[in-house]
Amino acid sequence: MAFVFSASNGYLAFMTNLTHAQERKQPLPTLALAAIGIVFGDIGTSPLYALKEAFSTSHGIELTDASILGVISLLFWAIVIVVAIKYVLFVMRADNNGEGGVLALMTLALRTFSNTGRMSGILMMLGIFGACMFYGDAVITPAMSVLSAVEGLTISTPHLAPYVLPITIVILIMLFWIQRRGTAVVGRLFGPIMVLWFATLAVLGVYHIVLEPRVIIALNPYYAFSFMQQHVLQAYIVLGSVVLVLTGAEALYADMGHFGAKPIRLGWYCFVMPSLLLNYFGQGALLMHSPEARVSPFFLLAPDWALLPLVILSTIATVIASQAVISGAYSLTSQAIQLGYVPRMKILHTSELAIGQIYIPLVNWMLLFIILCIVIGFKSSENLAAAYGLAVTATMIVTTMLASVVMTKLWGWNKAVVTGIISVFFLVDLGFFGASLLKIEQGGWLPLCIGGALFFLLMTWYKGRMIVKDRTAADGIPLMPFLQGLLAHPPHRVSGTAIYLTGSDSLVPVSLLHNLKHNKVLHERTIFLNFVTRDIPYVDDSERLDVKDISGGLFLVKAAYGFNETPDVKAVLEQISRTHAMTFELMDTSFFMARETVVPTELPGMSVWRERVFAWMHQNAAKPTDFFSIPANRVVELGTKIEI
Repeated sequence: MAFVFSASNGYLAFMTNLTHAQERKQPLPTLALAAIGIVFGDIGTSPLYALKEAFSTSHGIELTDASILGVISLLFWAIVIVVAIKYVLFVMRADNNGEGGVLALMTLALRTFSNTGRMSGILMMLGIFGACMFYGDAVITPAMSVLSAVEGLTISTPHLAPYVLPITIVILIMLFWIQRRGTAVVGRLFGPIMVLWFATLAVLGVYHIVLEPRVIIALNPYYAFSFMQQHVLQAYIVLGSVVLVLTGAEALYADMGHFGAKPIRLGWYCFVMPSLLLNYFGQGALLMHSPEARVSPFFLLAPDWALLPLVILSTIATVIASQAVISGAYSLTSQAIQLGYVPRMKILHTSELAIGQIYIPLVNWMLLFIILCIVIGFKSSENLAAAYGLAVTATMIVTTMLASVVMTKLWGWNKAVVTGIISVFFLVDLGFFGASLLKIEQGGWLPLCIGGALFFLLMTWYKGRMIVKDRTAADGIPLMPFLQGLLAHPPHRVSGTAIYLTGSDSLVPVSLLHNLKHNKVLHERTIFLNFVTRDIPYVDDSERLDVKDISGGLFLVKAAYGFNETPDVKAVLEQISRTHAMTFELMDTSFFMARETVVPTELPGMSVWRERVFAWMHQNAAKPTDFFSIPANRVVELGTKIEI
């Protein structure tokens, strides 16, 4: 029976690059519509709570025309400088073969330095820290967004207030429960729904701007500076709420690989940004006309008859925004696994054609558990707003620092020009980050704790892997001389194919040594398979394999994958069959691999307690058979101990 690879895994790996190219070849308006549905969900739902929190009574800001114009001006220029100029105009130029995001930006920056240099280590830690803070944002966004939308019910029907929390919990559970089924079908509805959402934002805003056109003068930055000057301390505190309008800016860059920079820029400049600004200015106009609307300026934009439909539309929009963040967490985890910063996890593909449609059960249920704890603990969006923003601003600072390295080292831009551009961005980022730090006691500690704990675990895993690699290399036997000696005095050869998964193409796999020691046989066809992760998102099939015939039925195969791809043994063997005229009988093929047991010791490396944490992570990592899509009934595992 010829070897047949599964459609759910091998076919996906085979079609990934083709599908990626096809998505990017769609008409620009079509891609822009899809981008509106996926990319802008997070930043698009910020009008629900941003201005409400900026004018929270706890800030002590008196609701006057001057203060309203000042805050609206701050919102406007924050969006223009950070999103429209920094991310959309500059940072999105830094694409790694079309892919964006903090880890993709990190790999670009690392190309300009030696892998063993000090600067390389600093850049790596910055990238990992930025990724960890993204997870801090990923657990707050669904809780904050859905809570804010459901709370709209209490505007027209105050007696529903006790049901806000239960309704929010039910919506969140349903959202995470359907993740396993994928979002391919629901995804087709995202674009039109979000277009309706942004159109609604614009219409509501324009209606109130017409009633109070004076609010337009907030376009003048004088009002922002005047407000900051007259209310120094209070204005700085308000900046911690103004930053809420920027949540989701990182998603514009992170999701660039799915649609390309042009569709995102088109969707942002032509539709999303105008809609958001019109709504914020409309809320400002409403507050100038009716100061009592500060309790919920967004929902009070709508007439009474439209309030319930607006709440329903808001809830749907926040679910879509949450879906985008959850999918982003899956993608980021998959990238981190391939780059070696996270232990292997079981990754399921929910679509055979849609790139990025993956599902990671462990990440899904951990996110849900933490989000439910946050919702139950904070109880309202007003309480949760204090926790929101710190993770976003920390990631923004990391992005600015990494972008400066790419501009100077990789692109070769003039250092004086880069210094001027980055200084402006860095000053704004630090201002927002400093304002967010003031909210640590009220809830800002939450994303810091989540991000800090993840950073510790990821760095422990990375350091532990390096120690294991060094120990293995120190005790390893060079592959080529060993095989030459083995072929000169071969053991008993048996029929069939043996595939040894190895982490190094220069050392003898431990599983081969154990097999020779205990079974004293060598298969007539033996393949040493080494997976290599390159610092690009996708590897073309034509560059995937490097097959070396060692002679005597021995082959060394290097399979290259990008950090957005999942290695698949079956797909590799299928490609070998096509390109090198080999056939593989599934029932006559055995996969040999070493099951490593990490033993913490007093040897130099990490402290013993960190080594125990690494050993626990190593023990609970996904089985190679699951991760590499290997038939479990064809695997032979041979144990080995590694002292670290």
